[in-house]
Amino acid sequence: MTILVFVGSLLLAMAMGIPIAFSLLASGVALMWHLDLFDAQILTQNVIGGADSFPLLAVPFFMLAGEIMNVGGLSKRIVDFALALVGHVKGGLGYVTIMAGCLLSALSGSAVADAAALTALLLPMMVRAGHDKPRAAGLIAATGVIGPVIPPSIGLVIFGVAANVSISKLFLAAIVPGLLIGGALWITWAWLVRREKIVPPPRKSSAEIAAAFRNALWALMLPVIILVGLRMGVFTPTEAAVVAAVYALFVSTVVYREITWKDLYAIFVNAAKTSAIVMFLIAAAMVSAWLITVADLPSKIVGMLQPFMDNRMLLMIAIMVLVMVVGTAMDMTPTILILTPVLMPVVKAAGIDPVYFGVLFIINNSIGLVTPPVGTVLNVVAGVGKISMDDVTRGVVPFMLAEFAILFLMVAFPQLVIVPARWFGG
Repeated sequence: MTILVFVGSLLLAMAMGIPIAFSLLASGVALMWHLDLFDAQILTQNVIGGADSFPLLAVPFFMLAGEIMNVGGLSKRIVDFALALVGHVKGGLGYVTIMAGCLLSALSGSAVADAAALTALLLPMMVRAGHDKPRAAGLIAATGVIGPVIPPSIGLVIFGVAANVSISKLFLAAIVPGLLIGGALWITWAWLVRREKIVPPPRKSSAEIAAAFRNALWALMLPVIILVGLRMGVFTPTEAAVVAAVYALFVSTVVYREITWKDLYAIFVNAAKTSAIVMFLIAAAMVSAWLITVADLPSKIVGMLQPFMDNRMLLMIAIMVLVMVVGTAMDMTPTILILTPVLMPVVKAAGIDPVYFGVLFIINNSIGLVTPPVGTVLNVVAGVGKISMDDVTRGVVPFMLAEFAILFLMVAFPQLVIVPARWFGG
């Protein structure tokens, strides 16, 4: 009955069109009434305490860094560098999209920001080159999924805080899985584009490639600084977010000089608005997280999943299917905040590595950003690219299936995540 009250009130509030954050608060209040624990002061304390977290400071700073990078020319220079490297091969603009997406993922950690930048920069070029527009838009949307996987990742930060798992370990463990997703997109694009009659642009000379590399060098140094700093213990993930924002600001204003001091106000306001939405979601979800613990819902979930507890692979498959279904109707952040306190006790009881689970959980939630009908990234690509939602959905299907194939490959072979994570983590 407790599970029914929580889930039913949440779904009812969402069905009424109430924003997710307020729906979470409504479900929390309903659960408090059911448990005879309602107290406005407790509700307020949990909301305030939910956002009062040092690790969560990484979220607004990474969002600020992503905003500066897109406006300050770092994203454009990365695309130009990828274009110089592989733009001349058949379907080269698709490979440029994938390469640029992986590089941008190591800068911003946001699928929406990466997808918006890639759509604005590359979709018109791909259409002019003769590529099918829905397919090109679908590739860009699927590439945006890599954003929350390759570190720095806002999704991994939120999961690490909610699950009490080392964010640094999550960052280092997600590198190889993110690259595997990029490889799957590369192979899928090569298969789909083989019959297209595309005339690729001429090959860039060595001098032009070197010039593109020099122009992008300052942008390419940022992920190196962040990953080396985390690996060597120079700074925490939160401090890495501050380093990313300050570095991006320095490069954009002093080196590239594409941002003037007058532009900073709008950049900071946009980053603050986005951060406020995410932080309020987190604060509201902490009420539900506290009540989930008080109501002992995890033990009830463990009981429901008891038939799978002796087989870790079957348990992971069951959890991943559950997350897939939820991801079709809910955005990434609320899904993480709602399911993490419920699933983590199950994962620990089954003896599954929390870092391994966290990486797969975030990958699954990331793919949820391109699964209809909600598909936040699909909406972004459709809006920026001026293309219908139906066309983007049709174009993304083969790439989405490739990403799910990689996800379940990692379920079947956990070593694909665990071994590289141990190597990067020392």
